[in-house]
Amino acid sequence: MPSSTSTSGSILIIGASRGLGHAMAEEFFKKGWSVVGTVRASASRTKLHDLADASAGRVTIEILDINEPDQLSSLRACLDGRAFDILFVNAGTTNVPTETTADVTTEEFVRVMVTNALSPMRTVEGLQDLVSPSGMIGVMSSGQGSVSNNTTGMREVYRGSKAALNTLMRSYAARHGDDARALVLMAPGWVKTDLGGPDGRLTIEESIPSLVNVLLDQRGKRGLQYLDYLGRTVPW
Repeated sequence: MPSSTSTSGSILIIGASRGLGHAMAEEFFKKGWSVVGTVRASASRTKLHDLADASAGRVTIEILDINEPDQLSSLRACLDGRAFDILFVNAGTTNVPTETTADVTTEEFVRVMVTNALSPMRTVEGLQDLVSPSGMIGVMSSGQGSVSNNTTGMREVYRGSKAALNTLMRSYAARHGDDARALVLMAPGWVKTDLGGPDGRLTIEESIPSLVNVLLDQRGKRGLQYLDYLGRTVPW
């Protein structure tokens, strides 16, 4: 397992209201980092609001639905002049696991693909210049995005969306070959969350602290890596 580091910095986490995103915000906060986390506009409080209230100003909240380009533009304008050591895009969705391409409606297929592949990459494109030249851009992928590891089928629309995300991130890396920043696609494992469901093999506590350490250990390593929460390379 990668070693932890206490060096502090600043991170912008897209999709931090609950689940893995909130757990990442909490873990970075514990390590002394300043955190800006995004939530979708809602009248209800989230776990991130509770963390922000107890953070003495080190955790702040912004509004973003990654599927709304106008909101992305507004967030970029709001953060103008800021510089982050890490941008991490966590937002995503799923669909009925047993749905195949024979079953899924066009509307549902588009919803999953846009939310899991197109919108995260648009977010990276829209916010990349807020990341320091020696910083990191990370995106939450999944081990199910691995084409070569797909020997069992199931969750095929979700798998397809994560494979598409991985391909788009590789294209982004190819276009930015001279960029010194680290680029990371993270596979957190199958975690018990609202998204992962109750059958997940890992708890958040088993996944996220290690995942955060993996990210911290990747700083300064230019180019794109596809890693799991233990720091192991995931086959494309």
